[in-house]
Amino acid sequence: MINLNNMLTTIHPKLPMRDKSVTKNYYLNMLGFSEFGGQDYEGYLMVEKDNIQIHFFEFRALDPKENYGQVYIRANEIESLYQAMLNNNVNIHPAGQLQRKAWGQKEFSLLDPDNNLLTFGEQL
Repeated sequence: MINLNNMLTTIHPKLPMRDKSVTKNYYLNMLGFSEFGGQDYEGYLMVEKDNIQIHFFEFRALDPKENYGQVYIRANEIESLYQAMLNNNVNIHPAGQLQRKAWGQKEFSLLDPDNNLLTFGEQL
Protein backbone atom coordinates (compact mmCIF):
# COMPACT_ATOMS: atom_id res chain seq x y z
CA MET A 1 0.00 0.00 0.00
CA ILE A 2 1.26 3.50 -0.85
CA ASN A 3 1.84 5.84 2.11
CA LEU A 4 -0.18 8.99 1.40
CA ASN A 5 0.89 10.87 4.53
CA ASN A 6 2.79 14.15 4.23
CA MET A 7 2.22 14.52 0.50
CA LEU A 8 0.29 17.80 0.62
CA THR A 9 2.38 20.91 1.14
CA THR A 10 0.27 24.03 0.64
CA ILE A 11 -2.93 25.33 -0.93
CA HIS A 12 -3.45 28.17 -3.40
CA PRO A 13 -7.14 29.00 -3.77
CA LYS A 14 -8.43 30.08 -7.17
CA LEU A 15 -11.17 32.72 -7.06
CA PRO A 16 -13.20 34.34 -9.83
CA MET A 17 -12.61 37.93 -10.97
CA ARG A 18 -14.51 40.04 -13.47
CA ASP A 19 -11.80 42.59 -14.24
CA LYS A 20 -8.13 41.79 -13.77
CA SER A 21 -7.06 45.42 -13.39
CA VAL A 22 -9.64 46.05 -10.63
CA THR A 23 -8.69 42.87 -8.77
CA LYS A 24 -4.98 43.57 -9.16
CA ASN A 25 -5.38 47.13 -7.87
CA TYR A 26 -7.41 45.98 -4.85
CA TYR A 27 -5.04 43.22 -3.75
CA LEU A 28 -1.81 45.11 -4.45
CA ASN A 29 -2.74 48.63 -3.37
CA MET A 30 -5.41 48.03 -0.73
CA LEU A 31 -4.35 44.73 0.87
CA GLY A 32 -0.58 44.90 0.34
CA PHE A 33 -0.14 41.78 -1.78
CA SER A 34 2.45 41.56 -4.58
CA GLU A 35 2.00 40.09 -8.03
CA PHE A 36 4.22 37.10 -8.75
CA GLY A 37 5.11 34.85 -11.63
CA GLY A 38 7.47 35.53 -14.46
CA GLN A 39 4.78 36.16 -17.03
CA ASP A 40 1.52 38.10 -17.32
CA TYR A 41 -1.21 35.67 -18.31
CA GLU A 42 -4.33 36.95 -19.99
CA GLY A 43 -7.35 36.36 -17.77
CA TYR A 44 -5.28 35.05 -14.86
CA LEU A 45 -3.68 36.76 -11.85
CA MET A 46 -1.48 35.45 -9.04
CA VAL A 47 -0.80 37.46 -5.88
CA GLU A 48 1.10 36.70 -2.70
CA LYS A 49 1.70 38.15 0.75
CA ASP A 50 3.91 36.49 3.34
CA ASN A 51 3.19 32.74 2.89
CA ILE A 52 -0.20 33.22 1.22
CA GLN A 53 -0.87 32.92 -2.51
CA ILE A 54 -4.23 33.54 -4.15
CA HIS A 55 -4.89 32.89 -7.82
CA PHE A 56 -7.69 34.50 -9.83
CA PHE A 57 -9.30 33.41 -13.06
CA GLU A 58 -11.27 35.70 -15.32
CA PHE A 59 -15.05 35.25 -15.21
CA ARG A 60 -16.51 38.34 -16.87
CA ALA A 61 -20.11 37.11 -16.58
CA LEU A 62 -19.81 36.70 -12.81
CA ASP A 63 -22.69 38.23 -10.87
CA PRO A 64 -21.09 39.31 -7.57
CA LYS A 65 -24.41 38.80 -5.78
CA GLU A 66 -24.20 35.12 -6.74
CA ASN A 67 -20.52 34.63 -5.93
CA TYR A 68 -19.84 32.50 -2.89
CA GLY A 69 -16.03 32.33 -3.19
CA GLN A 70 -14.50 32.19 0.28
CA VAL A 71 -11.02 31.88 1.72
CA TYR A 72 -10.01 31.55 5.36
CA ILE A 73 -6.53 32.94 6.05
CA ARG A 74 -4.73 32.22 9.30
CA ALA A 75 -2.90 35.27 10.63
CA ASN A 76 -0.57 36.39 13.40
CA GLU A 77 -0.94 39.75 15.16
CA ILE A 78 -4.50 40.05 13.88
CA GLU A 79 -5.18 43.30 15.75
CA SER A 80 -2.32 44.98 13.85
CA LEU A 81 -3.48 43.49 10.57
CA TYR A 82 -7.03 44.70 11.18
CA GLN A 83 -5.83 48.20 12.05
CA ALA A 84 -3.65 48.28 8.92
CA MET A 85 -6.71 47.42 6.82
CA LEU A 86 -8.71 50.21 8.49
CA ASN A 87 -5.83 52.66 8.01
CA ASN A 88 -5.79 51.79 4.30
CA ASN A 89 -9.56 52.40 4.03
CA VAL A 90 -10.34 48.75 3.28
CA ASN A 91 -14.06 48.12 3.70
CA ILE A 92 -14.66 45.50 6.38
CA HIS A 93 -17.64 43.19 5.83
CA PRO A 94 -20.71 44.68 7.59
CA ALA A 95 -20.89 41.63 9.88
CA GLY A 96 -17.13 41.01 9.89
CA GLN A 97 -15.59 43.42 12.38
CA LEU A 98 -12.75 42.03 14.47
CA GLN A 99 -14.22 39.87 17.20
CA ARG A 100 -13.63 36.82 19.34
CA LYS A 101 -15.49 33.74 18.15
CA ALA A 102 -16.85 30.86 20.25
CA TRP A 103 -14.62 28.43 18.34
CA GLY A 104 -11.42 29.93 19.77
CA GLN A 105 -10.50 32.35 16.98
CA LYS A 106 -10.31 36.11 16.70
CA GLU A 107 -11.52 37.00 13.20
CA PHE A 108 -12.51 39.69 10.74
CA SER A 109 -13.80 39.51 7.18
CA LEU A 110 -13.93 41.60 4.04
CA LEU A 111 -15.34 41.31 0.54
CA ASP A 112 -13.18 41.93 -2.51
CA PRO A 113 -14.54 43.72 -5.61
CA ASP A 114 -16.08 40.46 -6.89
CA ASN A 115 -17.70 39.55 -3.57
CA ASN A 116 -15.12 36.90 -2.66
CA LEU A 117 -15.17 36.65 1.14
CA LEU A 118 -11.76 36.81 2.83
CA THR A 119 -11.80 35.90 6.51
CA PHE A 120 -8.66 36.42 8.57
CA GLY A 121 -8.35 34.49 11.83
CA GLU A 122 -5.90 34.02 14.67
CA GLN A 123 -6.15 31.30 17.28
CA LEU A 124 -6.75 32.60 20.79
